[in-house]
Parts: sequence; structure tokens; C-alpha cells
Amino acid sequence: MFEEIIGNNQIKQMLTKSIHNETLSHSYLFIGIQGIGKKMLAMEFAKNILCTEKEQDNTCKSCIEFESNNHPDFMYVEPEGNSIKIEQIRVLQKKIQEKPIISNKKVYIINDADTMTIEAQNCLLKTLEEPPEFATIILIGSNENAFLATIKSRCMILRFQPIADEEIKQYMEMNYSMSNITQNYLSIWQGSIGKAIQLKDKQLEYDKLDYMIDSLDKKDLLEMIQLAEPLYKAKDEIFELLEYMNVLLLSYAKVNCLYTNCINIVENTKKRLKQNGNYDMCIDSLVFNIWEEFS
Repeated sequence: MFEEIIGNNQIKQMLTKSIHNETLSHSYLFIGIQGIGKKMLAMEFAKNILCTEKEQDNTCKSCIEFESNNHPDFMYVEPEGNSIKIEQIRVLQKKIQEKPIISNKKVYIINDADTMTIEAQNCLLKTLEEPPEFATIILIGSNENAFLATIKSRCMILRFQPIADEEIKQYMEMNYSMSNITQNYLSIWQGSIGKAIQLKDKQLEYDKLDYMIDSLDKKDLLEMIQLAEPLYKAKDEIFELLEYMNVLLLSYAKVNCLYTNCINIVENTKKRLKQNGNYDMCIDSLVFNIWEEFS
């Protein structure tokens, strides 16, 4: 169980033990940053809760149905649009009262549960207070503060930790043949394998930004604009690239305070972009202001 999921070994051991000892909680809250395996672990946990022949290596009818996304005793809920709405929770409440069909248990996963509206949380609270004895509910989220205190008080809270840098590095090298993984890359991945996978194809853009920052005191404005090409082209990923710029600038700021001023320029650019400022003008201003610090 959980062999293919990296990190958070204590949580994996605790959940494994709870299945073997039949000491399951009725409700869990999985909390941690995006991309560290919370959903993968929740799905594997659900599969093993529902498994009816645990001595046969998860090859029972329940496991087959689960793997084919056709298990009648399992329900997965995720946001419709930007949030999980009260209507979705009402459907869950209706389904959860029905007795299991294949397994002895029923499992309900609510992914991105921190997007539940207040009305949806208050609605779910009624089920958490008096859940059917055969049901287990797993809430997954990255923002613990988004949950009502009454919701949290009725869940077993498991706080997931970022994956160790060395584990992520080994994973990316073995599974994606990624080489030359620098400490700057590890810093921007922030202990998230999901983020590492998402950004792995941006290595060329990152390398260009490395060269741009390293050349701040050597290039004229036109050359700087040319080096900033990844910023102009990466509108959908601009915040990830700006975060990476700040990682680079912070390493340089340890020896030259001018780079600290550049970090503030990047942060101001992020604010303007979030306020729907004109994209190209924001990047123009960013490049000019950073270059001006060294001119």
C-alpha cells in the first residue's frame, strides 16, 4: 500500500495501520501544499478501505471496479467552476445514506474541499456530526484556514509535509531523465513533485532567466529586452517564472543589495498583473526598472 507515493511516510504508516486494525475514522482532512500526493494517497487509501479480499493483492471485484472508475460504494467530488457548492454536498448526503453494495464500507473524497462555500460546509457538517457507521469521508485541501472550525473539529487532520529535495531530484531524474537539477530549481518546486512535473518542460526558459539575471550588470536595455523573451511569451505561466526570478535574485542579493530592490520590482509586477494591468506594459516596466538599477 502506498509504495509508489513518495514522502510523508508517517501518514502512510498510520493509514495502513488503521486499515489493518480496523480503526478507521469517519472523516479525515488531508492538508498540504499542491502536488505532494494528497489526492494519490487518498485514492489508494479509499481503494484499500473498500477492498474485500486484502490477502489477494487488491485483485478482488471491489478493486477492479475501483480501478475502472465504476465502484458503486465510492464517490469523488470536485469543484464545479471555482467552488464546491451546496447542491453537490446535498447529492453526497443522499448517496451516503444508501448501504454499501460491493464492499462493507463506502468512501467519499472531496478534492479541493477548501473551495467549499460556507453554505456547503454547513451542509456537510450535518453529515460529519452523524455519519453512517459504514462511511468514511476524506476532505483534501491546501488552505486549512478556509475550513470552518466546526468542520475541522470533526475530522482527523493529517498535515502533509513537502517532499525532501533529494527525493524530488531522484524522482525527476529517474522518471523524466531530467539532468542538471540545480538548487534554484529545487527552491521553485518547493517540495512539490506535482509542481516539478508541471514545470519540467520549462527548463529552457528557466536557463534563459538564469542568464538574464547573471547579465544584469553587463547588458544594455535592448539586450535585456531580448533576454526577457520568455517573460513576454509565457503569459499563462508568468507567475511561476516571476517566482523563479525572485529565487535567483535572492541568491544574488546576499552579496549585492541592488538585487533586493529587483525583488521588490518583481513583486510590484505581480501585483499589477493580478490587478489586470496591461501584460506587455507590465513586462516592459519590469525589464526597464530592473535594468535601471544597474545602469
